[in-house]
Amino acid sequence: MSRLARHLRRALVLWLVAVCPAAAQAPAVLDAILARGTLRVGLTGDYRPFSYRDPASGAVSGLDVDLAQSLADGMGVKLEIVPTAWVSLTADLAAGKFDIAMGGVTITLSRLKTAFFSAPAMRSGKTPIARCADTDKYQTLAQIDRPGVTVLTNPGGTNEAFDRATLNHATIAVFPDNTRIFDELAGGHADLMITDAVEARLQQKLHPGLCAIHPDAPFTSSELGYMMPRDVALKLFVDAWLHGLDIGGTHARLLAKWLE
Repeated sequence: MSRLARHLRRALVLWLVAVCPAAAQAPAVLDAILARGTLRVGLTGDYRPFSYRDPASGAVSGLDVDLAQSLADGMGVKLEIVPTAWVSLTADLAAGKFDIAMGGVTITLSRLKTAFFSAPAMRSGKTPIARCADTDKYQTLAQIDRPGVTVLTNPGGTNEAFDRATLNHATIAVFPDNTRIFDELAGGHADLMITDAVEARLQQKLHPGLCAIHPDAPFTSSELGYMMPRDVALKLFVDAWLHGLDIGGTHARLLAKWLE
Protein backbone atom coordinates (compact mmCIF):
# COMPACT_ATOMS: atom_id res chain seq x y z
CA MET A 1 0.00 0.00 0.00
CA SER A 2 1.45 3.39 -0.97
CA ARG A 3 1.98 6.21 1.52
CA LEU A 4 -0.84 8.21 -0.15
CA ALA A 5 -3.22 5.25 0.11
CA ARG A 6 -2.36 4.79 3.79
CA HIS A 7 -3.01 8.49 4.48
CA LEU A 8 -6.35 8.35 2.64
CA ARG A 9 -7.39 5.22 4.52
CA ARG A 10 -6.45 6.78 7.87
CA ALA A 11 -8.37 9.95 6.99
CA LEU A 12 -11.43 7.88 6.08
CA VAL A 13 -11.30 5.95 9.35
CA LEU A 14 -10.99 9.15 11.37
CA TRP A 15 -13.91 10.66 9.45
CA LEU A 16 -16.10 7.61 10.12
CA VAL A 17 -15.23 7.67 13.81
CA ALA A 18 -16.15 11.33 14.01
CA VAL A 19 -19.31 11.23 11.90
CA CYS A 20 -21.01 7.90 12.56
CA PRO A 21 -21.68 8.40 16.31
CA ALA A 22 -23.20 11.80 15.56
CA ALA A 23 -25.30 10.32 12.79
CA ALA A 24 -26.45 7.50 15.05
CA GLN A 25 -27.55 10.01 17.69
CA ALA A 26 -29.32 12.32 15.22
CA PRO A 27 -33.11 12.32 15.44
CA ALA A 28 -34.65 9.99 12.85
CA VAL A 29 -37.59 11.96 11.45
CA LEU A 30 -38.87 9.11 9.31
CA ASP A 31 -38.88 6.77 12.33
CA ALA A 32 -40.79 9.39 14.33
CA ILE A 33 -43.42 9.73 11.58
CA LEU A 34 -43.94 5.97 11.43
CA ALA A 35 -44.13 5.66 15.22
CA ARG A 36 -46.57 8.58 15.45
CA GLY A 37 -48.71 7.20 12.63
CA THR A 38 -49.16 10.67 11.13
CA LEU A 39 -47.31 12.63 8.46
CA ARG A 40 -47.47 16.38 9.17
CA VAL A 41 -47.26 18.42 5.96
CA GLY A 42 -46.78 22.19 6.03
CA LEU A 43 -48.80 24.05 3.38
CA THR A 44 -49.36 27.78 2.94
CA GLY A 45 -52.78 27.28 1.37
CA ASP A 46 -52.38 30.35 -0.82
CA TYR A 47 -50.51 29.14 -3.90
CA ARG A 48 -52.55 27.56 -6.66
CA PRO A 49 -52.29 24.99 -8.19
CA PHE A 50 -50.26 23.56 -5.27
CA SER A 51 -52.48 24.36 -2.28
CA TYR A 52 -55.47 26.58 -1.64
CA ARG A 53 -57.44 27.02 1.58
CA ASP A 54 -61.11 27.87 1.01
CA PRO A 55 -61.85 30.93 3.15
CA ALA A 56 -65.42 29.79 3.89
CA SER A 57 -64.93 26.12 4.73
CA GLY A 58 -61.24 26.08 5.60
CA ALA A 59 -60.77 23.02 3.38
CA VAL A 60 -57.40 22.76 1.65
CA SER A 61 -57.11 21.40 -1.88
CA GLY A 62 -54.58 21.34 -4.69
CA LEU A 63 -51.87 19.36 -6.43
CA ASP A 64 -49.66 19.02 -3.36
CA VAL A 65 -52.59 18.10 -1.13
CA ASP A 66 -53.20 15.13 -3.40
CA LEU A 67 -49.48 14.35 -3.44
CA ALA A 68 -49.21 14.71 0.34
CA GLN A 69 -51.96 12.11 0.69
CA SER A 70 -50.09 9.86 -1.73
CA LEU A 71 -46.90 10.23 0.34
CA ALA A 72 -48.74 9.47 3.57
CA ASP A 73 -50.35 6.42 1.97
CA GLY A 74 -46.91 5.26 0.86
CA MET A 75 -45.73 5.48 4.46
CA GLY A 76 -48.84 3.76 5.74
CA VAL A 77 -49.77 6.68 8.01
CA LYS A 78 -52.45 9.35 8.27
CA LEU A 79 -52.07 12.83 6.78
CA GLU A 80 -52.22 16.04 8.82
CA ILE A 81 -52.11 19.42 7.04
CA VAL A 82 -50.35 22.08 9.10
CA PRO A 83 -50.90 25.74 8.11
CA THR A 84 -47.75 27.81 7.57
CA ALA A 85 -46.72 30.98 5.72
CA TRP A 86 -43.94 31.86 3.32
CA VAL A 87 -42.36 34.29 5.78
CA SER A 88 -42.09 31.58 8.46
CA LEU A 89 -41.78 28.42 6.34
CA THR A 90 -38.12 27.66 7.10
CA ALA A 91 -38.41 28.61 10.76
CA ASP A 92 -41.56 26.49 11.21
CA LEU A 93 -39.79 23.47 9.73
CA ALA A 94 -36.76 24.00 11.98
CA ALA A 95 -39.07 24.29 14.98
CA GLY A 96 -40.58 20.88 14.21
CA LYS A 97 -44.08 22.17 13.51
CA PHE A 98 -44.33 19.78 10.56
CA ASP A 99 -42.28 16.99 8.97
CA ILE A 100 -42.09 18.25 5.40
CA ALA A 101 -43.01 21.44 3.55
CA MET A 102 -44.87 21.08 0.27
CA GLY A 103 -46.90 23.44 -1.87
CA GLY A 104 -44.57 24.78 -4.56
CA VAL A 105 -41.41 25.45 -2.53
CA THR A 106 -38.51 26.74 -4.63
CA ILE A 107 -35.16 25.07 -3.99
CA THR A 108 -32.79 27.87 -2.95
CA LEU A 109 -29.28 28.00 -1.53
CA SER A 110 -30.61 29.92 1.45
CA ARG A 111 -33.10 27.17 2.33
CA LEU A 112 -30.48 24.48 1.74
CA LYS A 113 -28.37 25.93 4.54
CA THR A 114 -30.72 24.42 7.11
CA ALA A 115 -32.84 21.81 5.32
CA PHE A 116 -32.85 18.97 2.81
CA PHE A 117 -34.86 19.05 -0.39
CA SER A 118 -36.28 16.20 -2.40
CA ALA A 119 -35.28 15.66 -5.99
CA PRO A 120 -36.96 18.40 -8.07
CA ALA A 121 -40.67 17.83 -8.49
CA MET A 122 -41.07 20.54 -11.14
CA ARG A 123 -39.07 23.10 -13.09
CA SER A 124 -40.33 26.65 -13.45
CA GLY A 125 -39.11 30.26 -13.41
CA LYS A 126 -40.20 33.82 -12.75
CA THR A 127 -42.37 35.41 -15.42
CA PRO A 128 -44.70 38.45 -15.51
CA ILE A 129 -48.48 38.40 -15.51
CA ALA A 130 -50.47 41.55 -16.30
CA ARG A 131 -53.78 42.71 -17.68
CA CYS A 132 -54.00 41.41 -21.23
CA ALA A 133 -54.14 44.90 -22.73
CA ASP A 134 -50.74 45.70 -21.16
CA THR A 135 -48.71 42.62 -22.06
CA ASP A 136 -46.65 44.40 -24.75
CA LYS A 137 -45.53 46.95 -22.15
CA TYR A 138 -43.91 44.43 -19.77
CA GLN A 139 -42.01 41.95 -21.92
CA THR A 140 -38.57 42.66 -20.47
CA LEU A 141 -37.12 43.58 -17.09
CA ALA A 142 -36.01 46.89 -18.58
CA GLN A 143 -39.62 47.69 -19.48
CA ILE A 144 -40.77 46.68 -16.00
CA ASP A 145 -38.07 48.36 -13.94
CA ARG A 146 -39.15 51.96 -14.59
CA PRO A 147 -40.48 54.73 -12.36
CA GLY A 148 -44.27 54.71 -12.36
CA VAL A 149 -44.57 50.93 -12.72
CA THR A 150 -46.05 49.11 -9.71
CA VAL A 151 -45.22 45.44 -9.23
CA LEU A 152 -47.33 43.39 -6.80
CA THR A 153 -45.75 40.69 -4.67
CA ASN A 154 -46.69 38.39 -1.82
CA PRO A 155 -44.48 38.68 1.28
CA GLY A 156 -41.67 36.39 2.34
CA GLY A 157 -41.21 34.11 -0.63
CA THR A 158 -39.05 33.92 -3.72
CA ASN A 159 -41.33 36.34 -5.62
CA GLU A 160 -40.49 39.17 -3.23
CA ALA A 161 -36.83 38.14 -3.13
CA PHE A 162 -36.63 38.25 -6.93
CA ASP A 163 -38.30 41.66 -7.11
CA ARG A 164 -36.04 43.22 -4.49
CA ALA A 165 -32.92 41.78 -6.08
CA THR A 166 -33.88 42.83 -9.61
CA LEU A 167 -36.01 45.97 -9.53
CA ASN A 168 -34.39 49.29 -8.62
CA HIS A 169 -36.78 51.86 -10.10
CA ALA A 170 -40.25 50.25 -10.16
CA THR A 171 -42.43 50.37 -7.05
CA ILE A 172 -42.73 47.03 -5.24
CA ALA A 173 -46.12 46.77 -3.54
CA VAL A 174 -46.39 43.97 -0.97
CA PHE A 175 -49.92 42.59 -0.73
CA PRO A 176 -50.37 40.34 2.34
CA ASP A 177 -53.10 38.01 1.04
CA ASN A 178 -51.79 35.81 -1.73
CA THR A 179 -55.26 34.30 -2.24
CA ARG A 180 -56.57 37.70 -3.42
CA ILE A 181 -53.47 39.22 -5.00
CA PHE A 182 -54.55 38.46 -8.57
CA ASP A 183 -57.92 40.09 -7.92
CA GLU A 184 -55.95 43.21 -6.96
CA LEU A 185 -54.03 43.00 -10.21
CA ALA A 186 -57.14 42.44 -12.30
CA GLY A 187 -58.80 45.37 -10.54
CA GLY A 188 -56.10 47.76 -11.68
CA HIS A 189 -54.41 48.33 -8.32
CA ALA A 190 -50.99 47.51 -9.80
CA ASP A 191 -49.44 47.02 -13.22
CA LEU A 192 -48.16 43.47 -13.01
CA MET A 193 -46.87 40.65 -10.82
CA ILE A 194 -43.81 38.46 -11.32
CA THR A 195 -44.33 34.87 -10.20
CA ASP A 196 -43.59 31.28 -11.16
CA ALA A 197 -44.70 30.42 -14.68
CA VAL A 198 -46.90 27.54 -13.48
CA GLU A 199 -48.91 29.94 -11.30
CA ALA A 200 -49.10 32.56 -14.04
CA ARG A 201 -50.53 29.98 -16.46
CA LEU A 202 -53.22 28.94 -13.99
CA GLN A 203 -54.17 32.46 -12.91
CA GLN A 204 -54.78 33.60 -16.48
CA LYS A 205 -57.40 30.85 -16.66
CA LEU A 206 -58.97 31.90 -13.36
CA HIS A 207 -58.85 35.61 -14.30
CA PRO A 208 -59.75 35.98 -18.00
CA GLY A 209 -58.58 39.62 -18.00
CA LEU A 210 -55.03 38.62 -17.05
CA CYS A 211 -52.39 37.15 -19.35
CA ALA A 212 -49.16 35.33 -18.51
CA ILE A 213 -46.27 36.93 -20.38
CA HIS A 214 -43.89 34.47 -22.11
CA PRO A 215 -44.33 31.70 -19.47
CA ASP A 216 -42.39 29.34 -21.76
CA ALA A 217 -39.37 31.67 -21.59
CA PRO A 218 -39.26 32.96 -17.99
CA PHE A 219 -36.67 35.38 -16.65
CA THR A 220 -35.15 32.69 -14.45
CA SER A 221 -34.88 28.93 -14.25
CA SER A 222 -35.75 27.31 -10.93
CA GLU A 223 -36.75 23.99 -9.43
CA LEU A 224 -39.54 23.25 -6.98
CA GLY A 225 -39.30 20.47 -4.43
CA TYR A 226 -40.24 19.28 -0.96
CA MET A 227 -38.31 20.70 2.00
CA MET A 228 -37.63 18.56 5.03
CA PRO A 229 -35.30 18.27 8.04
CA ARG A 230 -31.81 16.88 7.55
CA ASP A 231 -32.86 13.25 7.91
CA VAL A 232 -31.25 11.03 5.27
CA ALA A 233 -33.79 8.23 5.66
CA LEU A 234 -36.70 10.63 5.10
CA LYS A 235 -35.07 12.16 2.02
CA LEU A 236 -34.36 8.74 0.51
CA PHE A 237 -37.97 7.68 1.12
CA VAL A 238 -39.41 10.87 -0.41
CA ASP A 239 -37.12 10.65 -3.44
CA ALA A 240 -38.06 7.00 -4.03
CA TRP A 241 -41.76 7.87 -3.73
CA LEU A 242 -41.37 10.80 -6.13
CA HIS A 243 -39.46 8.65 -8.63
CA GLY A 244 -42.29 6.11 -8.54
CA LEU A 245 -44.83 8.84 -9.31
CA ASP A 246 -42.80 9.98 -12.31
CA ILE A 247 -42.43 6.44 -13.67
CA GLY A 248 -46.16 5.81 -13.42
CA GLY A 249 -47.13 9.22 -14.82
CA THR A 250 -49.13 10.06 -11.68
CA HIS A 251 -47.43 13.42 -11.12
CA ALA A 252 -48.13 14.55 -14.70
CA ARG A 253 -51.77 13.45 -14.52
CA LEU A 254 -52.37 15.29 -11.24
CA LEU A 255 -50.68 18.43 -12.55
CA ALA A 256 -52.89 18.39 -15.64
CA LYS A 257 -55.94 17.98 -13.38
CA TRP A 258 -55.10 21.06 -11.28
CA LEU A 259 -54.12 23.22 -14.25
CA GLU A 260 -57.47 22.67 -15.99
